[in-house]
Amino acid sequence: MKKISIPIALAAIIGLSAFAVISGSNWTIDDGYSVKFISEHPSGEFKTLTGKVVFDEKDLDAAVFGVTIDVGSIDCGNDMMSNHALGERWFDAAKYPAIIFVSQGATKTATCYETIGKLTMKGVTKDLTIPFTFTPNETGGVFTGKFDVNRVDFGVGTSGGKVPDVMNMEITVPVKN
Repeated sequence: MKKISIPIALAAIIGLSAFAVISGSNWTIDDGYSVKFISEHPSGEFKTLTGKVVFDEKDLDAAVFGVTIDVGSIDCGNDMMSNHALGERWFDAAKYPAIIFVSQGATKTATCYETIGKLTMKGVTKDLTIPFTFTPNETGGVFTGKFDVNRVDFGVGTSGGKVPDVMNMEITVPVKN
């Protein structure tokens, strides 16, 4: 009986050790995140971000980024513009309250990482590549990225006018274990 229980105990220890390593790559989004959109006019940010982040620099194939932005949290720095952005012509927040990005896997480039996923905004889903960096720190780390989104591709407003079609996005997402 003892001979059988020792291999089972060793298998359990090895299995639990593997789980501990895997769970170390599951991150909790920490306070201090920002999701900014930048253009000549308008610029602003979304104030509410939630999601799941799984990332280990040694196992990029297992990376998962699943985040949701509350459209109602938009802040254009002007209440009238923010309220206008929530209307049907722009984000139609009553009908489409969330912007969702889901990706699986990441790759290493010469200067950063990249993840390719699906961005869903205003009921339209498109592929999106997000280049990003990860800077570890004593409590977890910080993901940062810069990329462009063509708002017209998602039916957010119409082409032309004072608002550029392509919005520059800057994200900063601190995470902790």
